[in-house]
Amino acid sequence: MDNFTPIPSLLGGILIGLSAAGLMLSHGRIAGISGIVSSALNRPKDSEFRWRLAFVAGLVAGGLLMVRLLPENYFEYAPLVRSQWAIAVSGLLVGLGTVLGSGCTSGHGICGLGRFQPRSLVATLTFMATGVAAATVVTRYLGGTL
Repeated sequence: MDNFTPIPSLLGGILIGLSAAGLMLSHGRIAGISGIVSSALNRPKDSEFRWRLAFVAGLVAGGLLMVRLLPENYFEYAPLVRSQWAIAVSGLLVGLGTVLGSGCTSGHGICGLGRFQPRSLVATLTFMATGVAAATVVTRYLGGTL
């Protein structure tokens, strides 16, 4: 198990939890990425636009900062095994799923489960089951690799 990283994973989970709690305490909002991005794109004149933009910019900046600080830890374990078109279509389907599911894994899986929301439990179980099924179909029947 070369990819077993309990300490960085624990620290990352703590930071995600603190960020979600901080947004809830400071703005009374749930840290659901799809909702934040969607609202920032659809209602740029909204009074909450600035914090939404700052949140998304922080996500991007944090990722870029970590790649810069620890380049040996990134892109090593996940080689690109699909075409760019397949990845683009997959991204669009994920976006459609977040609209149909009224939220994404961050909103339901992190914030909703943390607040003991039954609908978030159902949504998260659905996300996971669908992900496993899709990965299985692509890998076994469409010649993909994971």
